[in-house]
Amino acid sequence: MTSSHPLAGVYAAAVTPLRASDSTLDLESVPILMKFLATRGCHGAVLFGTTGEGPSFSPSERESLMRSARAYKDQLPGFRLIAGTGTPSLSESIDLTKLAFDLGYDTALILPPYYFRKATDDGLFVWFNELIKKAVPSDKYILGYHFPNVAGIGFSIELLARLKDAFPIQFAGIKDSSHDADLARNLGKKFGSDLVVLTGTDTYLKMAMENKAAGCITAPANLISPDLRAIWDLMNAGKDVSDAQERVNKQRHILEKYPSFPPTLKALLHRLHGFPRWSVKPPLESISAELEDKAVQEFESLNVELSNL
Repeated sequence: MTSSHPLAGVYAAAVTPLRASDSTLDLESVPILMKFLATRGCHGAVLFGTTGEGPSFSPSERESLMRSARAYKDQLPGFRLIAGTGTPSLSESIDLTKLAFDLGYDTALILPPYYFRKATDDGLFVWFNELIKKAVPSDKYILGYHFPNVAGIGFSIELLARLKDAFPIQFAGIKDSSHDADLARNLGKKFGSDLVVLTGTDTYLKMAMENKAAGCITAPANLISPDLRAIWDLMNAGKDVSDAQERVNKQRHILEKYPSFPPTLKALLHRLHGFPRWSVKPPLESISAELEDKAVQEFESLNVELSNL
């Protein structure tokens, strides 16, 4: 077993259902999406991450969706909910994180204050120190969200060590979306299994778990979670994962050809799995009909190829 932490597993960075007519929350679709992810091998879902367009939503919108998902969680035994609660505002992040735990979420995924790109490790430590002390119960967990290519700021290994030393239970670990293989290896060397690392790069899952990662949180998991779960299960059983990892690689490489994940995944969920045609929040734009057709054809051709193996 690579990790016995309660947060170990495979998670979808869930898309946010939005009505096509006006880009408002489609709360009626939330339980359908949660059930879909749960039945396809996900241990849980992250709401309002990057794929969920988190920064585009107000605190009241986040609360509405968080409450809707939480109301359905009891019908999915063992399915975990993670709320994205990090904003540039410390007070807003504290309020959203407190709300997540008050609602019974399993953890919160917290971006550092991403507007302030030159913040020092000392400043970031003070920010997280205050948030944890004011918002996180002593027996609960948070995950830092390390995505410097998009957020413009992330976690150094020194900052991670400092936070882990100060809050050994509450600061459980990070989602690593750096797409940096050397960092994945260095995290394993430095922390072993003491720091929960959930990779954000599907193509790294085998390698990350070989370096003590506990699993993954990825955007493609909205579509390809069965193969991600196969990797996770096989790794924990000490078996060969090469075929499953190759399937994941091929599927992710298709998705990487197209516009940003939120509109592409929403289009494919509609076309391949019958979900409503959800929109995205501006400034994101829906995928064009031409590109959508091409993506569908690539996925359908790959599925035929994989089924014949």
